[in-house]
Amino acid sequence: MTMIDYRGKQVVLTGAASGIGRGLARAFAEQGAHLELLDRNAEALAAVADELAPLTVVSAAAVDLADSDSIAAYAAQRGERPLDVLINNAGVEYATPLADLGAAADAHWQALLDNNVASMLRLTRALQHQLRAGSSVINQASIWGLKGVPGFSAYVASKHAVIGLTRSLAWELGSRRIRVNAVCPGWIGTEAAMRSLRVMAAASGRSEGEELALILAAQAVQELLTPADLAGTFLFLGSALAAPLTGQALSVSHGEVMH
Repeated sequence: MTMIDYRGKQVVLTGAASGIGRGLARAFAEQGAHLELLDRNAEALAAVADELAPLTVVSAAAVDLADSDSIAAYAAQRGERPLDVLINNAGVEYATPLADLGAAADAHWQALLDNNVASMLRLTRALQHQLRAGSSVINQASIWGLKGVPGFSAYVASKHAVIGLTRSLAWELGSRRIRVNAVCPGWIGTEAAMRSLRVMAAASGRSEGEELALILAAQAVQELLTPADLAGTFLFLGSALAAPLTGQALSVSHGEVMH
């Protein structure tokens, strides 16, 4: 039986300086992957790289995924080194209520889509020729890419778009035996998720505790996820064990979304 073995595998991970990305970086490092960590927060990224250096070969690159020139510079710097796993994890999450009006609201809406969707396309396009046959691209989506949520239209739309992008790229790269899948996490106790919880509580007039209780009540397993809880799904999708899977959007949500 094929086992998960990342020793010597080259893994690029975006949004690695905090939250889910930091947790994924540690999980892949513990499995022996050679890590290339990307984030626009150079100081925080360097701290993560230093933390993982005793475990594996790790490099850090401060890259602004909203800037095509920044991505091009990174791609040129890494050269033709083959790539086994590309994890497009970087993204932002904030509310965009329909009641917000004006140019600033429009810019806020468009910026979120650019951060969460176009950035994935830019990096994947820049690194497509380094992806070797049998490699894996994993895009970070959300269960909010599988449902509607009031007050967060841009974020929800962006995560629906990530799933559409994933399925289209699966077709485009499939002839080279490159798999492209998305992971759709549920509620995780990250700073970004808890900020959204506070926004939802304020909009509903409920306390944060009451809002959290409602969220957990919608799950079959009524606990918040942690970044570490997602690691197994990413490790699986990046490995040969997931060879038949491409174009899929896997819900990792303690049963909040079942499909």
